[in-house]
Amino acid sequence: MGCGSWMRLESNASFVPSMRDSVGVMPSEEHTSIELSGTDRPGLLSEMCAVLADLHCNVVNAEIWTHNARAAAVVHVTDDSTGCAIKDLNRLTTIKELLCNVLRGNSELKAAKMTLATPGVTNRDRRLHQLMFADRDYEKVERAELQRIEDKGSRPHVTALDCSQKDYTVVTMRSKDRPKLLFDIICTLTDMQYVVFHGMVNTGRMEAYQEFYIRHVDGLPISSEAERERVVQCLEAAIERRASEGLELQLCTDDRVGLLSDITRIFRENSLCIKRAEISTKGGKAIDTFYVTDVTGNTVDPKIIDSVRRQIGQTILQVRRNSSPPPKAPQGTTMGYLFGNLFKARSFQNFKLIRSYS
Repeated sequence: MGCGSWMRLESNASFVPSMRDSVGVMPSEEHTSIELSGTDRPGLLSEMCAVLADLHCNVVNAEIWTHNARAAAVVHVTDDSTGCAIKDLNRLTTIKELLCNVLRGNSELKAAKMTLATPGVTNRDRRLHQLMFADRDYEKVERAELQRIEDKGSRPHVTALDCSQKDYTVVTMRSKDRPKLLFDIICTLTDMQYVVFHGMVNTGRMEAYQEFYIRHVDGLPISSEAERERVVQCLEAAIERRASEGLELQLCTDDRVGLLSDITRIFRENSLCIKRAEISTKGGKAIDTFYVTDVTGNTVDPKIIDSVRRQIGQTILQVRRNSSPPPKAPQGTTMGYLFGNLFKARSFQNFKLIRSYS
């Protein structure tokens, strides 16, 4: 979502990605796809990478998300001797067992989950949302030691209200703007079996406002308070999962087997907690992005970052930026009913009106 833009969505039927178009399985000779979810903890990614390195697996691409004491990852690995996908069933079973042991750790909260799957056409970000949703990361953490004090102003503000005249439920979301925000919202509504009939997106320099008129796939609006609360929680989680929390570090160097294991070990030894990571290799180069905090979730001491960069290489690991300050907490009602927000939308630059008919 860009700065200073406004968009309205209207459809005679619905605005919803087709599951048939976005979900499928295709065999790959290039790599083995691993999907993981479990309880988050400091050093988890380092332990996972160490196991994969010991099993002679090279991580070529990966994305890791953490939210609400949960973690999910989609990892693509190859055999370090052949550079191709791992096909030996016994070896795959060993990989699964050892990674599940790492994910399980000493946690008694929830069981760890891991799937070995052939890469398909499902969007990786979409799959991460599905993994987190299935793991119920939107639920509040009950154990006090896993909770972190958060600035309420930094959290998204979501409502789900009745529009009885048209038999819709109106969901409104106000949050910090960022790339792929609309994608994350629509994916979550779709996976929850809701159809978007009308919508509006309104963005400023830092903040985004979204308003959608939805019904369940059975044609009915939200009918219970429990379901209303669940929708609000799930949309809050969808907005927060990809939020760039912490200090952004970018690594660029020649790729080699065990590189990710070495990098994440150095992070762990310096008490850095990885909140989100994007791992990729292009043309023999490893290009990785990490978002890190200290183990308490606070900003990392610059002296620690300097020490980490000296160990890895000043030119190899670059500090990109700290996460931006949160927008001010919303005030008053957020229910605008599309045209009620028209005057507000005009105050932004690059005013656009988009209609989508299916």
